[in-house]
Parts: sequence; C-alpha cells; structure tokens
Amino acid sequence: MSSKKPYIVAEMSGNHNGSLDRALQLVDAAADAGADAIKIQTYTADTMTVNVDHPRFRLSKGHELWGGEHLYDLYERAHTPWDWHAPIFERARERGITPFSSPFDRTAVELLEKLDAPMYKIASSEITDLPLIRLAAATGKPIIISTGMATLHEITAAVEAAKGAGATDITVLSCTASYPAPPEQTNLRRIPVLAEALGLPIGLSDHTMGIGVPIAAVAYGAVLIEKHFTLDRADGGVDSAFSLDQAELKLLVTESERAWQALGTTAIGPTEAEQESLRFRRSLYVVADVKAGDPVTPENVRSIRPTGGLQPDAIGTVLGRTFTADAAKGTPLTWDLI
Repeated sequence: MSSKKPYIVAEMSGNHNGSLDRALQLVDAAADAGADAIKIQTYTADTMTVNVDHPRFRLSKGHELWGGEHLYDLYERAHTPWDWHAPIFERARERGITPFSSPFDRTAVELLEKLDAPMYKIASSEITDLPLIRLAAATGKPIIISTGMATLHEITAAVEAAKGAGATDITVLSCTASYPAPPEQTNLRRIPVLAEALGLPIGLSDHTMGIGVPIAAVAYGAVLIEKHFTLDRADGGVDSAFSLDQAELKLLVTESERAWQALGTTAIGPTEAEQESLRFRRSLYVVADVKAGDPVTPENVRSIRPTGGLQPDAIGTVLGRTFTADAAKGTPLTWDLI
C-alpha cells in the first residue's frame, strides 16, 4: 500500500471549448472538487500533424466520437492556445492546485520550461517517440508515462530512455487508449504486473465512464488517477462524452481516498475499531431468576448478547446440571454457578 493517498489529476484536454474563460473555470472547478492537479496538452495542429486531406490523416468513420474527422481540424479545434498557458498556470497556482502538461514536441517543452512546469506527462501515442521522452526527462522534472496500446517492450524502452536522460522520478500509467474505453478492456490486473516488472509506481489514465474503474484501480495499487474533466457534459466538446463533471470529480477524490484507506494491512483479527463490538458477542446467561438446586434448562439459560458468560458451545455441557447458588436474570453463567 502506498503511504500516500492516490494523486488525482483532472485532464482539461479540449474541454475548454475554445474559451479561455471556460479554461479558467475548469481550473477553479477542479480545485473546488479537491483534485491535486490540472493537466493540459501543449500542441498546435501544425506541431501534431500536417494539413493534408488524405484518408490516412482522417479518423476511421466508425470512431464513436470523431468518426471521419480530419486530424488537422480536430487538433485545431481541441488544442489549448499557447498564450493561454500562463494564465491557466497562474490561476491553478493561485488556487493551490498543480498545473502541468503533456508536451508533443521540442517547442512545447521549451514553452513549459519558461512556465516552470513542475512535471511532464508523455501521452500514450508518444510512448515510442523516445527523443521526445529524453527531451522531457532531461529537464530533471518528474515524468509520467501513459502506456495505452504499448507492449511491455515499448514501455521498458520508454522508461529506459527517460532514465538515460536523467529522470529519477518516473510514474507509469496503465491506460486503454480508446475514447471512451470499454471497462472490460481496461485490464486492471496488469497494474501489479507492471509494478513488479518495472519497479516503479503505477497509476491509471482512465477513459471509461464514471468512477468505478479508477476506484477499483486503487485496490490494485494505483498511486495516481487521471480522468478527463468538464464543467458539464451537456455543453459538448471534443472529450466531454467520457469526461467527469465537477460533482463526479469530487466523488472520485473522496472515494479514491476511502478505497486507499480501506486497503489497510494483511492482519487478520479484531481491529481497534472493533473493540466495542467484541463486547456484544453472544455468551451464556441466566435468563430467568433461579435458586440454588434448580436444574439448568433451556428456559433459564440461553445464548444471548453480550459477552461475559461461558461460550455458547458450552450449552450442551451445562444443561441438566444444577445451580450452586441463587442467580438473578441477567447474570453471566460461569462454572462456579453450576
């Protein structure tokens, strides 16, 4: 069990819907919900792809959210303008929430370094871009690597690239890079497998609906949870369909900590919280006034709460014996009474 509660990252992505004011509202809402960090993405359509209208530059028509959309147009619509970064970072710091970003090229890292970004996130699709990983790692900042689609070989190569460039604080995120992601393909059982294979803390970048999957991930040892976040799914936006709203994000913060607390230890036996309850285990009691010489019968001795008398299983031994002294109703039955 991690010594710290899960670190909750609210991913803004393109849910600012092209409005800086909405972006700042998202920062405020994430802070109010209790998230630890707000994450954005640093790219432009031109740093992400090229403006070529060819089938290879379009999403498949069957894509649930962005079917048939031209990549350049999607990134143009979803990107966070670079002149918004400073006010977003400033608002986050004012609200006591950590701002950081996923860079997608050298110019993004340079911008984020000017803003003193405290850490970097490598997106799933960039896990094979080892030069980008080395560039981010060379800043000396903590690196978070998302692993959607990746094989263990690719994940290991990315981790080694980060370490080779000087990274000493690396967190790897289990991820299913589908938007939204089917719960049955989230494969949370790989979290402890990754932890053992890599010797690193493992978290979850989650694109499923709701908070059930990330709560379950905590039980498998996830130390960081990243979820896309919006003010209101009804407002639309590129990622709104699988994003949490503020109430859900607040619930995630609360329940992920509760799940972490519940992991406890492997000890089996009464806990400190159960000490009072121990008093109310059943035991044998005199349940009707008796006189010395009376026989012990099912009518005058029964197993009831609380503890204090003989164990309930002693009933077969005591029935038919006689009382050695008077005893009032409510007296614990002990060996010296029969």
